Amino acid sequence: MPREPSQGQAEMTRSVRRADLKAVGQVRRELRELLRHRCGPDTAQVAELLVTELVTNALVHTEGGAEVSASVKGARLRVEVRDGAARRPRPYVPSADDGTHGRGLVLVEALADTWGVDPPALGPGKVVWFELADALEDAG
Repeated sequence: MPREPSQGQAEMTRSVRRADLKAVGQVRRELRELLRHRCGPDTAQVAELLVTELVTNALVHTEGGAEVSASVKGARLRVEVRDGAARRPRPYVPSADDGTHGRGLVLVEALADTWGVDPPALGPGKVVWFELADALEDAG
């Protein structure tokens, strides 16, 4: 659920249960609401695409659910997706036989201003994150 901690800042957090692919659309809608009136449609669409990829990867490639958080501070958007698997994801260019699979991190790498994989502050797993810098300057 989006919330406003202070002037110029906003954030949302959401837990997604294991294999609950329907929740991906809910996460997208919550992010869209967080960004509404804060950025232009192009930035919002990029953010929605990238969060979709990260959450889907967490649900498809790990045994547990995911914790999603997004924060807006100044003109920077940061989205984090935490899962319980320690294995680090790697972007790769899929072959034609892979269909539509395998392109998620390639999209994140291409469209995010910065992204990475970190250990979580507490517990097992990893946090895959991306940032869009100056994301909010195109708001009108």
